[in-house]
Amino acid sequence: MRLWLRCRVLQVLKSSRGFCGSHGHLSPLPASQKIVGTWEAISLGRQPVPEYFNFAHDVLDVWSQLEKAGHRPPNPAFWWVDGKGAEVKWSFEELGHRSRKAANILASTCGLQPGDRMMLVLPRLPEWWLASVACMRTGVVMIPGVSQLTEKDLKYRLQTSRAKSIITSDALAPQVDAISADCPSLRVKLLVSDSGRPGWMNFRELLREASAEHTCVQTKSRDALAIYFTSGTTGNPKMVEHSQSSYGLGFVASGRQWVALTESDIFWNTTDTGWVKAAWTLFSAWSNGSCIFVHELPRVNAKVILNTLSKFPITTLCCVPTIFRLLVQEDLTRYQFHSLRHCLTGGEALNPDVREKWKNQTGLELYEGYGQSETVVICANPRGSTIKAGSMGKASPPYDVQIVDDEGHILSPGEEGNIAVRVRPTRPFCFFNCYLDNPEKTAASERGDFYITGDRAHMDKDGYFWFMGRSDDVINSSSYRIGPVEVESALAEHPAVLESAVVSSPDPTRGEVAFVSELPKTVSGKIQRSKLRSQEWGR
Repeated sequence: MRLWLRCRVLQVLKSSRGFCGSHGHLSPLPASQKIVGTWEAISLGRQPVPEYFNFAHDVLDVWSQLEKAGHRPPNPAFWWVDGKGAEVKWSFEELGHRSRKAANILASTCGLQPGDRMMLVLPRLPEWWLASVACMRTGVVMIPGVSQLTEKDLKYRLQTSRAKSIITSDALAPQVDAISADCPSLRVKLLVSDSGRPGWMNFRELLREASAEHTCVQTKSRDALAIYFTSGTTGNPKMVEHSQSSYGLGFVASGRQWVALTESDIFWNTTDTGWVKAAWTLFSAWSNGSCIFVHELPRVNAKVILNTLSKFPITTLCCVPTIFRLLVQEDLTRYQFHSLRHCLTGGEALNPDVREKWKNQTGLELYEGYGQSETVVICANPRGSTIKAGSMGKASPPYDVQIVDDEGHILSPGEEGNIAVRVRPTRPFCFFNCYLDNPEKTAASERGDFYITGDRAHMDKDGYFWFMGRSDDVINSSSYRIGPVEVESALAEHPAVLESAVVSSPDPTRGEVAFVSELPKTVSGKIQRSKLRSQEWGR
């Protein structure tokens, strides 16, 4: 793969003269698009996945070469603002320079080896993206986590993953210190801060002094890239493992077709860094040569988001439906989005009323997509496609998506069943490797020839999918997947709680919440969760 890429890049650079145009207007020659087209063909399953692949070396460093040769517009590759006047802008060349320094910190200073695991629990700071790319360059497996993790959450994740390192900020460092003694695998603690802390290495100080000379490790396409903890209805969160290629090449096609990205675009996804959508954005944007825009956004504020869209040349916006519900409550006619041309949403069901209000006030459609921690994009409404309000769109290649019954048999159009992705006779490469250390869970996720998502829907005669709900008790609140057992366990620790059962209740802003004064039970005293759920959703 690497030899092919070198030959391909050299061929492009020799056969093309960069940018050309008349009257001073620059337009890119198709040089970069030939390379992206090859990646897209792999993403769509039209070409075989190479044996070796590393996103940092085989994609980011290629864009750096194309950029230096004039085959990309003068957009930054990364643009971060804090809303108070501070800004960070990196070209692909600067991203490469800084991420190599960060890679030397992981490999040399921290002594991490390929295959070692590192937790990344940071707010929307530039160091999250640097650390992510540094993990790719060194073969270290990254484990992102949201900043809301508690001591108990951190302890469970560190112990279960056997992570050797963690990088976090001042806010979470005390919680990590409180449980470090119970995490024997944890050897290295990196702090992203302007001040020091005993027992921690300061990442910013180390970055200033680190060498920028680093040789990227050679990774196979199926080698582990990332682990995400995903909530379920029983037990603790499970570890979902993705490979170098499943994420590194799996988002090229959806990045071009659903997100509609080019090397001229500036893409803002307001997601938290601990969510899979942060990785989805990284891989879809940078594989297509686009700029990732980030606002630190310590808390969701509709006016801040709208003012940012007005002030900066953001072309593409992605928010969860919860945020769009907040945005349409504002007077959108007061804002001018001069550059915005494409808007996307996903993570939970989109209310058709929200879509209509956004479109009426901005003139922009909302293109919905659907996927999971275990997958890339499963269904989507690609830009320019006909949208049926309330639908998640059609199957996203290379997936064969069907509605099946509980035995894995395909159902007819209009019948409600399980959303499923075909994994036999050929398992899509852009799919999770497994639930780590849990072969029973991995096996239970498949029925017949299909992976069962746990979500229910029906498909109409035109191939559009219509979401019906979860087939289990997982709660979706503001796009956070919440396992009821986790909440019940936390409640049980409080001395004032005698017993608890957690189900969801519809909420106009956050999607699902739930508090009641009395729990329905059977005559034998068992809590009736199904009755409680029906009671809440029927009110």
